Amino acid sequence: MQAILGVLFHFIGGFASGSFYVPFKKVRNWSWESYWIVGGLFSWLIVPPLAAAFTLPGFSSIISSTPSDTLGWTFMFGILWGIGGLTYGLGVRYLGMSLGNSVVLGFCSVFGALVPSVYYHFFPAPGKTTFGELLTTTWGQIILLGVLLCLLGIYLCGKAGMIKEKEITANGDGPKSDEFNLTKGLVVATVSGVLSACFNFGIEAGKPMADAAVAAGKNPLFQNNVTYVVLLWGGLTTNLLWCLFLNTKNKSFGDYVNGKSPLGRNYFFSALAGTVWFLQFFFYGMGESKLGNGASSWILHMAFIILIANLWGIWLKEWEGVSKKARWTVIAGISSIILSVLVVGYGSSLKPD
Repeated sequence: MQAILGVLFHFIGGFASGSFYVPFKKVRNWSWESYWIVGGLFSWLIVPPLAAAFTLPGFSSIISSTPSDTLGWTFMFGILWGIGGLTYGLGVRYLGMSLGNSVVLGFCSVFGALVPSVYYHFFPAPGKTTFGELLTTTWGQIILLGVLLCLLGIYLCGKAGMIKEKEITANGDGPKSDEFNLTKGLVVATVSGVLSACFNFGIEAGKPMADAAVAAGKNPLFQNNVTYVVLLWGGLTTNLLWCLFLNTKNKSFGDYVNGKSPLGRNYFFSALAGTVWFLQFFFYGMGESKLGNGASSWILHMAFIILIANLWGIWLKEWEGVSKKARWTVIAGISSIILSVLVVGYGSSLKPD
């Protein structure tokens, strides 16, 4: 029953993450940086402490009593993840929801599996997986097989994007191409996928806060909510500075008060997108508390995001009008990525406790 609940919570979280960008499509006459930071204020500053206050009363005392090095590392990983989150938005903007999410989360899966093991190979720590273990154990080799499948999926998705881009250029009656840009999209999606894995590292760095919440008698189901508050401060810092820079560069500060745009509508849908975004990790924490395996939880979470995001991509007709070759290529790539995260999850589950 615990495993079923864990999978259900991860599905809800994956649905939230795979769906959060949809409300942004309802925003009119605003620059990207304007609606992104309005949504971000809800994602990273407003909703997380509200969720923590509701589920972990007195959470602020836990943060105030946490050693500065724990807070510092959690915040730093939040900053790095914030760069990944920032470029994630650009990746979806340039590649679309289906292709953008697949490439970003594919890279996130790869580096989420490999980077920690490489680090602990050179700086061993009790209970931590090393890259040497991945090479020499059955469960480790299964994880590496999943990584190779993920790289294959990313290649196929990129190939599908190249086919789509050529067809858009050659056929003015093809799918909408107002922002589709394969080169820009792949660059920012790669950066996003690498740095997005830092969120999981931030959860690990902030584990003492979650443990303190449980020790204080709080519900273990919501233990990560206190960690999210500090971790997302880092994400807010990165995104706020960049969006303010773009507001200045593009002279788009007027968006926030421009009467020519539907202000109420724009603020509402931006806030909705930001709130839905945070719900992914609210339910991720609940799922992880039930499954009890951080690596497998992370991978399961990403598999659901890829699935939901691509269903939205089909619904929004992002691949309408392209050739069968392009559609089947992206389907093969997405299938390979989904299979890869399941293989990595299976390998992680075989690892001895």
